[in-house]
Amino acid sequence: MDRYGPDVLARARAERAARRAPRRVAAERGLVIEHIASGYCGAVTHAGAGVVELEDRHGAVRGFPLGTGFLLEGEPVELVPPSAPARAGRARSASGSFAVDGLRARVARASRILVEGRHDAELVERVWGHDLRVEGVVVEPLEGVDRLADVLASVGPEPGRRIGVLVDHLVPGSKESRIAAEVERGPFGAHVRVVGHPYVDVWEAVRPQRLGLDAWPVVPRGVEWKEGVCAALGWPHADRADLAAAWRRILGSVRSWTDLEPAFLGRVEELIDFVTTAP
Repeated sequence: MDRYGPDVLARARAERAARRAPRRVAAERGLVIEHIASGYCGAVTHAGAGVVELEDRHGAVRGFPLGTGFLLEGEPVELVPPSAPARAGRARSASGSFAVDGLRARVARASRILVEGRHDAELVERVWGHDLRVEGVVVEPLEGVDRLADVLASVGPEPGRRIGVLVDHLVPGSKESRIAAEVERGPFGAHVRVVGHPYVDVWEAVRPQRLGLDAWPVVPRGVEWKEGVCAALGWPHADRADLAAAWRRILGSVRSWTDLEPAFLGRVEELIDFVTTAP
């Protein structure tokens, strides 16, 4: 028998503790939250392995540890990993489109997409492979934009045989921009669309945050870009095998369209629309 009776403050302490414990919220993609300590606000793009990634309105992405320390509409919450997606409902592909169950690849169209090199083709396949098989679109590497005019002459673009071309470093005054202008003025211009992204190499189209970087290294003029990047990051870069290993590391970090820069995403989507739409 307790001669002093029950602790009259126990309930009050328990109620205060309950009020202090933040509500647990699943870090589902698209949820807009604020990190209290930094003031960083953004939408969830990925959550897993103890980390949540937030994308702000400018497209910048930062990672934070899952747990407490977040605000949801002004309320302190504890972020927890999202539950596994239910089997019911339509799954989405890596590009964000609805996946087609039991897909059998469509017979390839005469229209196709050309990209500068093998790495470009592999990145497009990584994210849009499902969509391309649904549409019957083949992606082929040019192995250099300098070959574009010769390739177009051999293909002979025409109605029903459209060619979309994705070019690296398509910026005003560049060699690539001059080649694109010549194609537009040429005999196949009506059936060819040349678009490009501003990056020196397609590696830059992968968001650096996927590799734990704030930004891609700045490579001095006169230094081969891939080698300069590897050197700055402390990665081996003595030969082609080293550069191939670096690319596998970069490509392996890409899971979906959210891991790519918008300037690259938009151009690929534009070309897919161009080659799959009747003129």
